[in-house]
Amino acid sequence: MATKYDTNPLDPEFPAKDKAAAVQFETQALPYRGAETRQFAEAPLTEEQTRRFTSPDASPYSSPYNGQSVPANYQPVSFGNVDQSISRKVAKVGLPENIMTALPYIPWYFGMVAGILILFFVPRSEAKVRFHAAQGLAAHIGILIVSTLLGFLGQVVEMASFGTGLFNLVAMIMLIVFAVKAWKGKPVHIESVDDLTNWLDEKISPRP
Repeated sequence: MATKYDTNPLDPEFPAKDKAAAVQFETQALPYRGAETRQFAEAPLTEEQTRRFTSPDASPYSSPYNGQSVPANYQPVSFGNVDQSISRKVAKVGLPENIMTALPYIPWYFGMVAGILILFFVPRSEAKVRFHAAQGLAAHIGILIVSTLLGFLGQVVEMASFGTGLFNLVAMIMLIVFAVKAWKGKPVHIESVDDLTNWLDEKISPRP
């Protein structure tokens, strides 16, 4: 079967063969059978497609709209309501939390006795109060140990007695600062007595 590419321009019968090939490979239109493009059904509108963000306030005195919806009962945080837990009553004792956290840091033996009593009577559910009690007690024990060592050293070296007095003065000032910070609800962390603090809190269990 001859194709349109089998013709040779040098063949004398080329025009006739070319015409016959053109007729043979003429574009033919297929008969129309009534088929039409089928359209899929449109998806129904959902809430996500129709939902709109809150429109900005049209008031000229309002702040620029940033796309966030602010609750109607929102109240900005002020210095007066940063930490309301400091005045909360401690379970099983009835005293405010800020007083209970400040007592263990009182200088001399008052803070040491307060820390022991708090660990004995305050339940473990009051983790913050027990932490300050154990940390204050640990700080007093550390100060007592250093003062005792400096006292023994002062009997041998004359300058050691001056160092003992200076250490006790600095320790008293630090304890007062810690007590004030705890009373105001600010964090107090004495890293040097962390191990002793955890040990005291674990070993001294509250009495039922």
